[in-house]
Amino acid sequence: MTDELENTAPHLLTHIPLEKPRSQHAQRLFHGRGHAYQGYEHVSIDWLAPVVLITLYKAVDTVDLQHLAEKLFSDIADCRSVQVQHRYQQRTPFELLLGEECAETVVEENGLKYQITLGRAQNTGLFLDMKNGRQWVQEHSHNAKVLNLFSYTCAFSVAALAGGAKQVFNIDMSRVSLTTGRDNHRLNDQDTKKVKFEAIDIFKSFGRIKKHGPYDLLICDPPSFQKGSVDIRRDYKKIIRRIPEFMNSGSLLMLCLNSPDLDTEFLKQTVVDECPACQYLSEITAPEVFVEAMEGKGLKVLIYKYLC
Repeated sequence: MTDELENTAPHLLTHIPLEKPRSQHAQRLFHGRGHAYQGYEHVSIDWLAPVVLITLYKAVDTVDLQHLAEKLFSDIADCRSVQVQHRYQQRTPFELLLGEECAETVVEENGLKYQITLGRAQNTGLFLDMKNGRQWVQEHSHNAKVLNLFSYTCAFSVAALAGGAKQVFNIDMSRVSLTTGRDNHRLNDQDTKKVKFEAIDIFKSFGRIKKHGPYDLLICDPPSFQKGSVDIRRDYKKIIRRIPEFMNSGSLLMLCLNSPDLDTEFLKQTVVDECPACQYLSEITAPEVFVEAMEGKGLKVLIYKYLC
């Protein structure tokens, strides 16, 4: 085990982009979870300036982990903290490996700022594989009334306002996430009068969502599974069939699917079955670093136009 991981550090580092991470620009440095690098499926590395975050999905030798941390710390000039998250352990704890304690930071992406928290929850506040999706929203939200379902920390909402959206409705069950969403808007000096935050259960609140419509752009980025609230294999159709109630004719739809067990065809067929008036336009791919060995296992993002 030790010999194998001794070679892990230089092997992983060869897959970090040749240009050093630019200060504040969030990015994934290595994506082992895509199973494209045999033997490293349990490792991901992110740059959340000034923090390098190593995420582990199974235990590794602590000496080898420290060796990797030292190499990252020395190779990335602006790095002040190397941390690890043990996703295989209960409550997915964070641990400082090298440098300063850092529980919060603000990162940049596509010219926008987002708040990152480390050690309080499983996720940090920004899903890096959705960078291109946020860029698309920014480019297609001018003068639009936007419905952002499963909004989490409202990164899509920030992108929509940056693109000139006239109003955004953020829907999520977590008040804590929506509070961070407000902070994200303020970080970018955006007019929060154009934004609404609703801490409600989407599947129990369709009438309330409809009341604020109709909308010109739908963003739907649901979790794959949340005990007691979401099973996307069962529940995605409940949202798709409501599109005629929610959306204006000619509106754009961004439909996302994160489950590795459900492929693009599942989502396409769900749309055909539940709302055939939706016209498929394109698919948005994740940044190149998110390479997947098997097609359909990673993030899926499909763009539609609703034509009633």
